[in-house]
Amino acid sequence: MKFLIVGLGNIGPEYELTRHNIGFLVADYLADKAKAEFQISRLASVADFRHKGKAIYLVKPSTYMNRSGRAVNYWMQQLKIPKEKTLIITDDISLPFGKIRMRAKGSSAGHNGLKDIEAYLGNDYPRLRMGIGNDFPKGGQVDYVLSRFTEEEFEKLPEVIKKAAEATLSFCTIGIERTMNFFNT
Repeated sequence: MKFLIVGLGNIGPEYELTRHNIGFLVADYLADKAKAEFQISRLASVADFRHKGKAIYLVKPSTYMNRSGRAVNYWMQQLKIPKEKTLIITDDISLPFGKIRMRAKGSSAGHNGLKDIEAYLGNDYPRLRMGIGNDFPKGGQVDYVLSRFTEEEFEKLPEVIKKAAEATLSFCTIGIERTMNFFNT
């Protein structure tokens, strides 16, 4: 059985360790733990590994956040992995920093990366939203999501990423419903 795990983010050193790239950070963590290496490929960097008998493909789109749908759609088709076995990992300003929420479907909630994915897949695909908080002034959302974590957040970040990685592997092994029961607290 195959699973596609897509960590959303933006490529380039100026975006490393920014709130908007938390999906990339989770994908990197999973690859590191599995000793899998990302290879630059079409529309993305891709790594794969096996976990409890499941083939897991990690994808970090190189299309920039707002054009993620093209890469997601391409890799789903290329690997012949259906929507229900695809998990999108992304940042979410409506959740407090450190909180994660998995859903089987839902709206983009104004997230441009998810809006672009919806244009290709509709809104009925699994997603893992990772809270990054919303401590920004009116009109400051773009600067906030593209800024680096605070020192306090950065100290807590490894535990948050680990929890998201555990939820991701749970999605692949026991399914979305049971995973939501365990991790959506």
